[in-house]
Amino acid sequence: MERLHAVIGPLKTNVHILADPATHEAIAVDTAIPSVAWVAGALAERGWTLKLIVSTHGHWDHSGDNAALSAHTGAPIAVHPLDSHYLTDPKPLFAPFPIPPSVPAVELAEGGEIRFGSIRLSVLHTPGHTEGSVCLLAADDGLLFSGDTLFTQGWGRVDLPGGSAEAMASSLARLAGLDDALGVFPGHGTATTIGRERRWLDRVAREGRLPL
Repeated sequence: MERLHAVIGPLKTNVHILADPATHEAIAVDTAIPSVAWVAGALAERGWTLKLIVSTHGHWDHSGDNAALSAHTGAPIAVHPLDSHYLTDPKPLFAPFPIPPSVPAVELAEGGEIRFGSIRLSVLHTPGHTEGSVCLLAADDGLLFSGDTLFTQGWGRVDLPGGSAEAMASSLARLAGLDDALGVFPGHGTATTIGRERRWLDRVAREGRLPL
C-alpha cells in the first residue's frame, strides 16, 4: 500500500490517500475542507483513480469536502449508517465556514471490508466519539486508521452529541486486543503504535472505564 498524508483545515485533520501501486486504485480518508486540491493533484500526478471517499465518522472536520471531492472524481462516499445524518444534514459545531451536505452511497458496517486493488481494510465499529465511528484495519500492512477513537496518549471527545464515555471505553478495550506492532494513524495528531499506548489501553480494558 502507498500512503499519502496531509494535515488540513482549522482542526488540523489528518487526511490520507491510500493506493494500490499495481492497479492505481485509491481511496481518500477523512476529507476535511480544503482537501480537494491536494487530493486531486496527488491523484493526477500519480495516475491514480479514486474509488471511494471514506469518513471515519461524520463530524465536519472529517467529511466537509466529501461532496466537492465526489463531484470532482465521481467517487462514492462511505460512512457508518449511524453517522450518515451528520453528512446529509450537517450541524457544524464551531465550524468557521459552511459545511456542504453530502450523500453517502456506501455503508461501513462492522465486519465489512473496503477493497481497492489488492488492498483490504477491515471495518471496526468503534462508537464513543460518535455513534457510528469506525476504525479501518489494514492487517496485511500492519496499519490502523483510528479516526477520533484512539489518539497518541488519548481518545476523542465524548461530550459532544452522539458521544458516550461507556461506548468509548468499550471501543478502546477492543483496540487493546490488537498487536503491539500495529501502526496507528489517528484523525488528529501524531502517529503511534498499539504498543506505545499499551499501558493505558490495558487499564481501560481491565477497569471498563476511561481513566480519570
